[in-house]
Amino acid sequence: MKAPDWNRTAEDYARHRAGFPGWFYERAATLGLFSPTSRILDLGTGTGHLARGFALRGAKVTGIDIAPGMMESASTLDAEAGVAIDYKVVPAEATGFPDAYFDLVTAGTCWHWFDAAKAAAESRRILRAQGHLLIANLIWLSLPGNVVAMTEALIRAFNPNWNLGERDWQGAAELASLAEAGFTSRESFSVDYDIPYSPEAWRGRIRASAGISASLGAAEVEKFDAELAALLARNYPGDVIQVPHRIVAIWGQKQ
Repeated sequence: MKAPDWNRTAEDYARHRAGFPGWFYERAATLGLFSPTSRILDLGTGTGHLARGFALRGAKVTGIDIAPGMMESASTLDAEAGVAIDYKVVPAEATGFPDAYFDLVTAGTCWHWFDAAKAAAESRRILRAQGHLLIANLIWLSLPGNVVAMTEALIRAFNPNWNLGERDWQGAAELASLAEAGFTSRESFSVDYDIPYSPEAWRGRIRASAGISASLGAAEVEKFDAELAALLARNYPGDVIQVPHRIVAIWGQKQ
């Protein structure tokens, strides 16, 4: 699958993609991963969902990405939320920040797009001693016959090269990245829960995915969206669809 152009998804991504819930940040704080005085770098920040959650809890946050259009949307959302986040267009593998500068480095559902070995090594370099790298994946769950399985089948029909529905999202690869980069005290947790989407919002969420607007032409995106709308009308005629999701959080500490 070729690298997606995330700038083409910024509007739908900002409007329709659900972010990490409040309890996720509360749990991260309880685990000692951050505090209101923490300096945090969010890798692959996109529209700033993860970064904004930390900023709303007092942390000083910087977000980086290679898609400036996504971060323009992030700044608009930040202003609406009443927070200020510094954004820079740099890759996760070569951030340019000083050694031992951050208390926490985070990556929200984006680690699979990086050169994992280089991103983990760079994260370790810019973390202070006892700082953490936190990789958190928020992913939909494809179960037999559910709305996710139906949607994924339609994505593959339009984009046979799309393969993210077949990934192992349990965190083994991320834990291996941490171990190979020398992070210790490695831990993880996993929580399944439903996120309610209206049919319109689910269509927007899927348009924003790597397999659709980020990869297909405008005419194909429009055709896909019409077919997804028809699928949802047939199978989920109500106002709300409960979509099963999973958060898998993986972290390690720099000694």
